[in-house]
Amino acid sequence: MGTKIVIEKNIDIPMRDGVVLRGDLYRPDGAEKYPVLLNRTPYDKSFPLISALTLDAIRAAQRGYNVVFVDCRGCFASEGTFNCFTDEARDGFDTIEHLARQPWADGKVGMFGASYMGATQWLAATQNPPSLKAIAPSITASDYHDGWTYQGGAFSLFFNVSWPMITIGLSRLMREREANPEAAKELNLVMSSIDSMRERMDFLPLKEFPLFRSGAPYFRDWLDHPNYDDYWRKLCIEENHAKIDVPALNFGGWYDIFQGGTIRNYLGMKARGATDASRRQRLMMGPWNHALPLPSLVGQVDMGFRAGAASADLDGVQLEFFDHWLKGKSNGAADGAPVKIYVMGLNQWREEKEWPLPGTEWRRYFLHSRGRANSAYGDGALSPEAPGAEPPDSYLYNPLNPVQTMGGGLCCYPNSQPGGAFDQASVEHRGDVLVYSTEPLAEDLEVTGPIKLTLYASSSAPDTDFTAKLVDVGSCGFARNLTDGIIRARVRESQASPSLITPGKVYEFNIDMWSTSNLFKAGHRIRLEVSSSNFPRFDRNPNTGHDLFTDAETRPALQTVMHERNFASHLTLPVIPARR
Repeated sequence: MGTKIVIEKNIDIPMRDGVVLRGDLYRPDGAEKYPVLLNRTPYDKSFPLISALTLDAIRAAQRGYNVVFVDCRGCFASEGTFNCFTDEARDGFDTIEHLARQPWADGKVGMFGASYMGATQWLAATQNPPSLKAIAPSITASDYHDGWTYQGGAFSLFFNVSWPMITIGLSRLMREREANPEAAKELNLVMSSIDSMRERMDFLPLKEFPLFRSGAPYFRDWLDHPNYDDYWRKLCIEENHAKIDVPALNFGGWYDIFQGGTIRNYLGMKARGATDASRRQRLMMGPWNHALPLPSLVGQVDMGFRAGAASADLDGVQLEFFDHWLKGKSNGAADGAPVKIYVMGLNQWREEKEWPLPGTEWRRYFLHSRGRANSAYGDGALSPEAPGAEPPDSYLYNPLNPVQTMGGGLCCYPNSQPGGAFDQASVEHRGDVLVYSTEPLAEDLEVTGPIKLTLYASSSAPDTDFTAKLVDVGSCGFARNLTDGIIRARVRESQASPSLITPGKVYEFNIDMWSTSNLFKAGHRIRLEVSSSNFPRFDRNPNTGHDLFTDAETRPALQTVMHERNFASHLTLPVIPARR
């Protein structure tokens, strides 16, 4: 017979300013004191799937933990007003220290949770609560400007529209409907907006987006602060790595919208974490998109049984981690290789000592063509040979006819726009997409680590975007996206100090394509797509050079990509030598 579990609903947790948050407690019956595992969520602590999708509360309680799910300030049972990110550090500190002093607690607290529930962990950790001994953030960011709200200077449109509507706004209205039938009318209006969400993303200018006129106030704040300034700096986890002194178990996905931040949190804490925090960091990267439970079917591709949540047993991995840091058990959770990655194509997990991997060969693959790399039917090529005298490639980017998003890092309404791995054939048919491919590989080639495109290009516009996508093309022609990136020309040198470009002048653009781990099998091709839009994942650059989001004017732009001796555009891949 298992341990008897006591469940207490809506326990009061007072904050320093008098606001009362409320949490649900799952604890072993009896007088013995146990560590606390805390989840702080804006998504309704009473929602049954919160436990199932983060950490099984019953399993953890039976293991000897007090598990507490707390509604964030202004959400559901908790008092106050929800202000995205801004109250989480202070409220996290107060919640941790209050729970640590309860009669059933032994004074040690760990935190867990995904996405925004990961943000509440990192933000609390910046305050160094004395009772916080370990965190396990999953699929979450390190910088709420670049990698959450923006990426490479572009606004993460689909996420920024769908996240507050689906995960916060709709769930609140559903609860209100239970108490007030009149709220059903408002709910129906919101549902209608959700059903047409994808179509409405064409709306310009974004600052007048009708779905947010009376919606989430922080949406307007995000638009008002397109550059990295003090608004973002005070919230940035990366700015605080040197202050944080806590072991962290980071989970991420190769197709996750926050993949870059998950890895940067691990690397930043390894390099700059306070005292000995650097040696207490762990990273686990699977082939997942932003979905819970973490799936083996990611978009159109089955990543293999080992990739699924049941096989990976993420609950067990977290509990082993907490057993060591909160209970002092010598179970190996702090020993051995700190990095665990899933190699796609090989479909196997592998443990590594470092990230990037030791022995990585940083190979340059240069862009080539005879000036006609447009679409998969063009003459674009990718090879290790440096270019000589080659004509450039050109295409017309029209913001009114953007390249459509096909998979990749997306959240949060897959019914409208699913994320993950998809065949890119429909994208590669377009003339405004440049396609560069290697010859079929003679042998298997593993690419594991960060990917970067160095692009020498010009535009007829004073501001524009350039996008890049890494693709694995199978022998059957299935073109599977692996990872991608974007750069807005005005932030090519600095996210904090934007500057327009001179039309017609060639610039160097460095596109951070984040990371992947993939075995390109013999007979496959490595492919690079270059374009200027990935919509609606990112907003469209209007090419005008005006202040962003303020007007509806758009202009077409003629884009020119160079690949010759003096402007040798190239893709840098982290190639892992065959291990004998």
